[in-house]
Amino acid sequence: MRTITSDRLLLRPWHDADADFLLDLESRWEVVRFLGAHPTTMRTKDDALASIRRRRAIEHPIHGIWAITTANELLVGNLLLKPIRLSAGESCSEPNDVEIGWHLHPDAWGHGYATEAAQTVLHDAFGRGLGKVLAVTHPDNHASQAVCRRLGMTALGRTTKYYDTVSELFGIAPS
Repeated sequence: MRTITSDRLLLRPWHDADADFLLDLESRWEVVRFLGAHPTTMRTKDDALASIRRRRAIEHPIHGIWAITTANELLVGNLLLKPIRLSAGESCSEPNDVEIGWHLHPDAWGHGYATEAAQTVLHDAFGRGLGKVLAVTHPDNHASQAVCRRLGMTALGRTTKYYDTVSELFGIAPS
């Protein structure tokens, strides 16, 4: 998986050495509470290492799950760009629906890192030919919805199409 850079950030593949950070990040309820239909906190370093292996297993010219670091390599969070899992019983009218998502450590909140990381990955993905990207947000996740708006994403309304739960959907295409 490629590394992508912005003015302040480096988005790179996850490494086994990142396991302690990932465990700290995803063991926090305030970080994972809006992730999926049944959010759970991470409990062990082995869970973190297994998650890192899954993140690294994505071999695709556009998609990926990146560790977000500052320019001086301080880990601050996670950014993903990958196909969206449909809810049970949903047909696949758009087989190439791709989502962007992020979660950052609370110490990194409020610095614009999520917006900058997402802008950087969107620019890269659109430059590689991706036609549109969606963001699937929990209805109460106003912080992520604000990031979507800062990215220029259009609010597409509520849906149950993804992840077997109600979500607020946002979308963007290359300009």
